[in-house]
Order: sequence, then C-alpha cells, then structure tokens
Amino acid sequence: MTRQLTSHSRAYRMRHCSNNHINNLRKTFSPHFFSTSSSSTNIAFDRDMKRRQRNGAARSHRLAAVIDDGNETQQSHDLSSSSSSSSSPSSSSSSIVDYDYFYDEIAARLVDRLDDIRREGGFPLALEIGAGAGHVYRAICAEDGLEGVGGMGGIRKLVQLDSSEEMLYRDKDRKVKGAERCGAFQMVLDEEETLPFPDGTFDIVVSSLAFHRVNDLPNVMREIKRVLKQDGCIIFAMVGGSTLPELRSSLVLAEMERDGGVSPHVGPFVDLPDVGVLLTNAGFTLPTIDIDTVHISYPDAMVLMEHLQRMGEGNACVGRRKRVGRDTFVAAAAIYEHMFGLDEAGDDEGGVTASVQVIYGIAWTPHDSQPKPNERGSADHKIGDMVKHSKNS
Repeated sequence: MTRQLTSHSRAYRMRHCSNNHINNLRKTFSPHFFSTSSSSTNIAFDRDMKRRQRNGAARSHRLAAVIDDGNETQQSHDLSSSSSSSSSPSSSSSSIVDYDYFYDEIAARLVDRLDDIRREGGFPLALEIGAGAGHVYRAICAEDGLEGVGGMGGIRKLVQLDSSEEMLYRDKDRKVKGAERCGAFQMVLDEEETLPFPDGTFDIVVSSLAFHRVNDLPNVMREIKRVLKQDGCIIFAMVGGSTLPELRSSLVLAEMERDGGVSPHVGPFVDLPDVGVLLTNAGFTLPTIDIDTVHISYPDAMVLMEHLQRMGEGNACVGRRKRVGRDTFVAAAAIYEHMFGLDEAGDDEGGVTASVQVIYGIAWTPHDSQPKPNERGSADHKIGDMVKHSKNS
C-alpha cells in the first residue's frame, strides 16, 4: 500500500517494505542499543513531561491553523481586488504542514478492522482511551455501520478520554463529517487512573497509538476489562518494539562520539509477545494480535525529529538527558543519512526512511456464548495417530 503524504513540498510515502537493513544493523551492534524493555523501575516515562509535550503540539497546531486561515483570507482578498489580467492566477495550496498524517492513517486502519466484526446491534456505547484530537472519532463517523445505524462498528456514542486537555479539545470548533452518525463526549483524565465508570458500562473500548505512553499497562488493561460488559470487545493499535530503530541507533552512535555516553531517546516500547500476555493476564479471552510495519520517507533526519516533536511524540523517558547539544543532533542526522539513505535503494528523490511497527490487538471479556477448549483429557485420538494417518494417505 502506498500513501502520498505531502509536506515541505516533499512526498512522504507510507509503504510496506523489507526490514533487511534493520536486521543487519541489529547483528552489527550490541543488543542493548535496541533494547525495548524498561529498567528495573516500573516508571519508564515522565507522564507530566509527555502531557506538556502534547499540549504544546496542540497549541502549535491551532496557531498554524490560524495563520493558514489568515493566508487564505488574504489571498482571496488580493484576487478579488486585483485588476483583470489575460491569464488567471493559479491557486496555491496551503503551506502549513499537517502533522496528523500518521495518526489519521492508523486510526482509519483500526476502525476498518472494527467494521469487519459482525455483531448484532454493533457496539452502541464505546470508550476511547487516549483519544487525542479525535482521529478515531472522525474515522468512525466517516461511514454508516453495517446495519445502517451509527457510525462504523455500529457505534452511536463515543466517550473520548485523554490526559492532555489541549490535545483533546484541539479541534473542538472543527466540523466532523458524518457527526450525526455518532455522538461524542470528551473527558480529561489520566489514562493510568481508575476509570470513573461502573462495572460493565461499555460495549467496546478503543485505543489508537496511546498505550506506548503508559507506564502501568497491566493496570490499564484490568480497568478496561472492568468497565466492559460481558462479551465486550477491546480493539487497539499500539507502537511496537521495532519502532524507529534507525533513529535510535543513529542517536546512540552520535552520542557515543560526541558525549562519550548513551542516554535513552526512543521508547521503550512493548514487544509483540508481551501484548498477548498483557491481555490474558488481565482476563481477556480470544486474543487476536497482528503487526503492521510502516515505512515513511522524509527529506532528512532533522525533518523526522521535527515531525515527532510537532506530533507531541518527543522524548519523555525518565532517564533522558536534560540537554543534548546541537552537534549531537547534526551528527545523528549525518549518520542516519549515511546508514539509511534512500539513494542506496535506487530512490531518485533521496531522503531517509523511518520504520514504525504497529501492533493491532482484539480481545473479548468472557461470556458463555464464546467458544471454549474441551476439558483436558477428553480427546478421542492421539496426535501421533493423526500424523501417521496423514503420512499414509
């Protein structure tokens, strides 16, 4: 799948491709450079720092929108007041960068998976953990549900929860296409706190690209199970452990050269095998997990880091350095270009590539109607006999 994402007059392509160069790099360097497990402490992220980062990103987005609206108004005024000419002026597109491209893409993919679930009546009442600026809500409202009621997945009401107030209300004045299909209610609350809802309240809980910011994921999963009805569903997309290894390794090498030490810059993220453990330990049944590795191209590593900052995805690791010199970032960008430049792959446009691993999960709260394994020892045939029969046939 190829998705054209334009920014800074360059094409940002989202596509699936091989991870051979990443695997080769893993073999070259010590494994601790790519470790995605947290330290001995249970606190991996500075939640207050992350909240400030996301609030800042929301303010920057609103300011850019105001400037963009002002530019469009001025252009319209200039065109209407200008004298007639033999050639009509060409309309210019907005120069403001939309940093929501990745959130919108993953939200659309997640909701598309939700719409594949056949359930009578759909999921009337839904809760979203880490709603952000409403990317999932817009995807739900984009089309009718399978039975023609509510938005995608049959959702009629969505409660949006997020710890960043400015991010949650960032687009409060924006009209959502299809909003009549699904109502929305916003609530500011830390995702790690106890959810203020009675047991068995919601039909489904959704989360898109929010769990990677949480320190206590096991408790969050337990709370989600508590507020779900019987046979309720949790569906989520989260950033996986093999995310941004190019940026991680480039910053490690640059820091070792310039500062003589290493500090965390990327992650840590949850690995794929741990997701199933989180779900089963929380009491969910029938877990289904798969991964999707997305590759995005940028003009250079500095633009990549700028986009991460504008998305509110800056470094919030507890063990981060208070200050990193400019020369370290310049060196990291040069290393990134050398090791992961697209020119070596025959790309005429040049630039660098960034890899993001997205883990999708679906699980259910227990119910008598769900399929269950037979009791231990109730089998009528031995596996060995079946293997011999298949070989003889």
